[in-house]
Amino acid sequence: MMRGDPNSDVPHGGMLLAFADAVPGGGEAALTRVRDAVRRAVGEAALSDAAGVIGGFDGITRIADATGIPLEPEKTMMTADL
Repeated sequence: MMRGDPNSDVPHGGMLLAFADAVPGGGEAALTRVRDAVRRAVGEAALSDAAGVIGGFDGITRIADATGIPLEPEKTMMTADL
């Protein structure tokens, strides 16, 4: 789960955080619901951009894991429950 501030100055920040949370494991119904809400709030192009950013971070993590790049100790502790 993302730990950002949904009340930040980022327009629709809370909704975008919910989208980022739903992509890797929120379930199909939750993902559909939040994706539709993002689409209504910011439009199709911005939805596509947000999905691309989420996918990019997932890809970067997979590449780092596959190449054996070690995770920083503080991140290891932060993500132990995941």
